[in-house]
Amino acid sequence: MNTVKVFMMMTALMVLFMAIGYLLGGQNGLILAFAVAAAMNFFTYWASDKLVLKMYRAKEVAPTDRGKPGQLYDVVRNISTVNGMPMPKVYVIPSKAPNAFATGRNAENSAVAATEGLLEMLTREELEGVMGHEMAHVRNRDMLVGTIAATLVGAIGILASIARWGAIFGGFGRGDERGGGGLALIVTAILAPIMAILLQTAISRQREYKADAIGGRMGAPGGRHLQLASALEKIHRAPYRLNLDDRPGTANLMIANPLSGKGLSNLFSTHPPVEKRIAKLKEQAQQAVYQGYAR
Repeated sequence: MNTVKVFMMMTALMVLFMAIGYLLGGQNGLILAFAVAAAMNFFTYWASDKLVLKMYRAKEVAPTDRGKPGQLYDVVRNISTVNGMPMPKVYVIPSKAPNAFATGRNAENSAVAATEGLLEMLTREELEGVMGHEMAHVRNRDMLVGTIAATLVGAIGILASIARWGAIFGGFGRGDERGGGGLALIVTAILAPIMAILLQTAISRQREYKADAIGGRMGAPGGRHLQLASALEKIHRAPYRLNLDDRPGTANLMIANPLSGKGLSNLFSTHPPVEKRIAKLKEQAQQAVYQGYAR
């Protein structure tokens, strides 16, 4: 069901992009806007792992490391082996704020990272649930989905800027011939980027739900849905937060988003409300028990 929703929202993004291009009427400008956005996101897609790991001063964990980093490496290696996935690089971030993320362009070139605060706070079973969630992102190719969505949102933003400048200087191009006029361009320039961001964050929220469900099964034999729910509760109540105020672009990578708010702000959140995630995980744990009895 989540896959269908994501497909529909991705389609809506493409339709919105094409509609703006039709309104502006310039096919060459439409192609140029998409090419610029695609080039920017192509670079981000290939270099995102290096950029975000450097941004958070992440240190790579070696197989011979001991203590909490060694435990993290062991957990990730076990999940990779049991699920037949390539072993990602493993990193620890020097921060008290409990969080984790996965990055990289594909399963063969991926990395997972956890903060020191997360490793200190969680039990091994909870850590298995969290890293199962991150490995699910890798398996689901969520980095690719996010990049495609970002490409479309970026292209829509460029076209909206063209529309705004066209409205300011009175050059509405083919939009006037089709009856769009300056008012249509102004409305489009204001609403289109907002609609695009809403669709992009909605896609991100659906990917989080799916990673919770799959990650809960990947964490260990028998599942780690309840342990992942417990970990999310601990992260949510922790007094420390990663400083994402000046790095909002990385918020969607994290297992828990410190930027998430309540009420209308949830519409722009890259993550579902933690209460809903926990409730779904508890339901999935019960389903797993019933299925086990049925066997």
